Amino acid sequence: MSKITPKKIKNFFKKLPPRVAEHCFLAFLILVFIALIIGGFQFYQYSFLAEKSEPEISKAKIQFKENLYQKILSEWQNREERFGTAETKEYLNPFKID
Repeated sequence: MSKITPKKIKNFFKKLPPRVAEHCFLAFLILVFIALIIGGFQFYQYSFLAEKSEPEISKAKIQFKENLYQKILSEWQNREERFGTAETKEYLNPFKID
């Protein structure tokens, strides 16, 4: 058995593109097959396995924070008042000929 050396690896990768170009149809089929395998695996993982697993139900109770809600409401009212009191200014039309 011969040892695998960095020089042999380098030569292998140098010869790889011309060989793939010579057998482009076979390379295409291999790449399509690899893509189908990866796509099938992802479909299985995210479709079938997701349906089988049960979601975890959180046992912590949701608490409504009334004081935070009141702060938000007051901020919205302040913004609404400022918006309502804002002056509307009409600007001259630069494209209109007098």
